[in-house]
Amino acid sequence: MSILYRIAEFKLIDSVIRFTKSTKLWQDNHFILREFKFLKQAAFLAIVLTIISSMLEGFGLGFILNFLQNITDPDATPIQTGINWIDMWFLGVNRPVIDRIYRISALILITTWLRSAFMFGGRRYSKITQMNLLDRLRKKLFEQLQRLSLSYFSHSRSGELVYSLTTELEKINQAFDVTALLLTRISLLVVYVTSMFLLSWQLSITSLMLFSLMSVGLSNLVKRLRETSFDVSKAGSNFTSVAVEFLNGIRTIKAFASQDFERRRFYDASEKFANITIKSASFGYAIEPIGESAATTILIGMIIVAFSIFVPNGQMQPASLLTFLFVLFRLIPIIRLINNARGRLGEFSGPMNNIKELLRTDNKPYLQNGNVEFSGLERAIEFASVDFGYDPSNLVLHDITLTINKGETTALVGASGSGKTTLADLIPRFYDPTAGNVIIDGIDIQEFDINSVRRKLAIVSQDTFIFNTSVRNNIAYGLEQADELAIREAAKLANALDFILDLPEGFETQLGDRGVRLSGGQRQRLAIARALLRAPEILILDEATSALDSVSERLIQESLEKLSVGRTVITIAHRLSTISKADKVVVLEQGRIVEQGKYQELLEKRGKLWKYHTMQHEVSQTSEDYSMSK
Repeated sequence: MSILYRIAEFKLIDSVIRFTKSTKLWQDNHFILREFKFLKQAAFLAIVLTIISSMLEGFGLGFILNFLQNITDPDATPIQTGINWIDMWFLGVNRPVIDRIYRISALILITTWLRSAFMFGGRRYSKITQMNLLDRLRKKLFEQLQRLSLSYFSHSRSGELVYSLTTELEKINQAFDVTALLLTRISLLVVYVTSMFLLSWQLSITSLMLFSLMSVGLSNLVKRLRETSFDVSKAGSNFTSVAVEFLNGIRTIKAFASQDFERRRFYDASEKFANITIKSASFGYAIEPIGESAATTILIGMIIVAFSIFVPNGQMQPASLLTFLFVLFRLIPIIRLINNARGRLGEFSGPMNNIKELLRTDNKPYLQNGNVEFSGLERAIEFASVDFGYDPSNLVLHDITLTINKGETTALVGASGSGKTTLADLIPRFYDPTAGNVIIDGIDIQEFDINSVRRKLAIVSQDTFIFNTSVRNNIAYGLEQADELAIREAAKLANALDFILDLPEGFETQLGDRGVRLSGGQRQRLAIARALLRAPEILILDEATSALDSVSERLIQESLEKLSVGRTVITIAHRLSTISKADKVVVLEQGRIVEQGKYQELLEKRGKLWKYHTMQHEVSQTSEDYSMSK
């Protein structure tokens, strides 16, 4: 195996590689095809074994010609190779005709079994190459999606990404399956055509001209099929997006009684997908029957010409003609499969293009990773004249200058859309500022290794995500060796232990997709327990108690106050009562800091915070009066 592999390093192979890289196929799909460099050995063995199998097919055709000659004309001079020891020992040219027939029959059987063995090896290594390539593509796509900034996902539909990671990757798998089959058939085609020329160059040229005309005639169908494949991919992505949104939003759909609207939307996406798929398939289905009919016509024409012209004139012996027709008969399904494969490959142009686009790095947002290890916060986190916009032309944050000292609680307050969550998202580097700097202990945050910063903080947001696994695994998420007692203690501090123990299987209860078996408040408490277990140095609470009832909120607030001792806390609060003890309150309005200071000091100034405080007090008083009147 190692000897065969070294052959691939010769200059001839390098020349083939350079030629391949100059082709349009490579230039259009090099993001995918370049992965073959990691699969050289398996790919090379697949090609070599396939070629050997095809060569054995050629030897078999020679033995069949010899066999037919010995049967149809036993007195004729035996066919010889010119290599004395082969002619004497294997073909038995000096032996009686019956002995020659036995020898050649044995050779036909041996070459058939050897060809089958090499064919098996070729197909096996082809499949190994194919599946390893698919595995590499899956992993590259996963790594690509992991490295992308969150801004990419905010502009992408999750259904389209799911479709690319599943259906379109499977289509690429099918494309390489078809390609492997195509290479096998092409190698057989070379053997058959060579054999035909050795038997009759006149009939061979006539046959090839007719088959070439047939292929040209089918090219238009292949082109149409390739064009519609892009529409199929687009319709499939749209349908998957609609389906994913339907499943994720089923609760809202039922709550708004919008089943009829969603039904129309789903049916429309499904029908469009079906119709464009039928249209594309129609072109593909037309290729095989047209090609087969044309090939059969050519075969019959060759038989008539051969028996009318070549045999009567003595230009071909009957054995040679029978062998030629046998080869031509074997050639027709090969050509049919090649034409069919051309059509199938046309179907995969859309998926190949989409995966290529997903793998591109020049048109996507990335966060450049630093190389400084973040060991922990020593002094402060500073925002120095920070601007930020998801779209640089439309800023969300303007000239943010703020210091968050170690061990202090900083509360961010403001109306919805004022930029509170966006500002907090700059600390774990979900995004980078459009202008200005976020500085930790005098070092720009972009110089730190991203994950080293994230490992030192925990986030509890209002948009809680629960994984489809057990309660224990959800709390211990991200910690491979979590202590059982620590898990229980985190659950207790988050006021979650009681309801967990009431679940059918306690900590081993499976929670379903997005924690569907839990209430909103329970999901929120699990997320808080998950954050508590990490014992973070920096804690970001984005309205962490917003989904809790008043009793649970009070208990959680007490736990969070204990947790906050000695830690740096950034809290985003809707209820001002939860931030009255904060070391600093920062009031945001339309992406700008309009006030910052101690809670009581800001109230005494009767500025923006005082207005929010007054509004909440009035709403709270109205609610109490309403409750008492009932």
